[in-house]
Amino acid sequence: MNKNLNRNIIQHLGIVIGSIFFAMGYSWFLVPYKIAPGGIGGLGQIFYHFFHIPIGVSMIIFNVPLFILSFIFLGKRFGVRSIFGMFSTSILTDLLSFESMYKLGLIKDLAPFTFTLKGHSFYAMLSPSDIYLSAIAGSALLGFGLGLIFRFKGSTGGTDIPVAFIKQKAGVSIGMGYWMVETLIILIIGIVFSDLKLVIWGYVNLFITTKITDLTSEGLPYVKGVYIISEKADEIKEEIYDMINRGVTYIKAEGGYTGKQYNMIFCAMNRRQVAVVRDIVKDIDPKAFVLLTDVYDVMGYGFRSRNLDLASKE
Repeated sequence: MNKNLNRNIIQHLGIVIGSIFFAMGYSWFLVPYKIAPGGIGGLGQIFYHFFHIPIGVSMIIFNVPLFILSFIFLGKRFGVRSIFGMFSTSILTDLLSFESMYKLGLIKDLAPFTFTLKGHSFYAMLSPSDIYLSAIAGSALLGFGLGLIFRFKGSTGGTDIPVAFIKQKAGVSIGMGYWMVETLIILIIGIVFSDLKLVIWGYVNLFITTKITDLTSEGLPYVKGVYIISEKADEIKEEIYDMINRGVTYIKAEGGYTGKQYNMIFCAMNRRQVAVVRDIVKDIDPKAFVLLTDVYDVMGYGFRSRNLDLASKE
């Protein structure tokens, strides 16, 4: 019981920390310049700039009906951490805006964060002359925050739900569904604000955000998979056993041109062991064909899994 309680406390704290980085990315860097890598936050920017509705409130306005519709039509159940993640990112996005922090006494002077562009005053971390740096920094913080939220089994709702609708109704892949939804939102932002550059920045930021999210939630690929095709497979196998203490798997293979049968070696290993295996193969069979690939998750003896299970157990 205590173990589960401690785990839940840690996970919720992790979601809060991720939400803080998420909020800083949006409020300090992206929102002031109308830059958004798609998502519900992108739609929230339209409400913020045209109707002066706080962006966090807008995110809740969009998300709550989506959660309800998802439950009704898809039967998708969101756990406590998903709801918590949605509300924490929304609330902190507003709470960590410069105006709110000034009112709360967290910052004493708004002057260093006040800028004017095209006759419009706004608050941002960086000046309009650093808009490119602002876009990159905001996307990196946003991706880092999302990655932490996912790592601690949270969610922000958002475009996950319409993507699920598209997948169910149109039968497209999840990846294609995300591309369609995010593209639509980015285009809407560009059209509403009449600025083609926002569309370009939207795609750039979408790329940065997704890459940083993946790196934060899953980390760098710490395992490599090596395929070795050689006539001296048995000798190479024995050296791998002796030198790096890794098991191998034989995969029956046949040369497409020669029709010759081979035992192709497959071995998973840590990155630092790759150089050792390269030397082993070069010494035993310089003519061997070797293919090296990244492995993003592995389960089994000698490895720890990095798979993120977002399924809710509440």
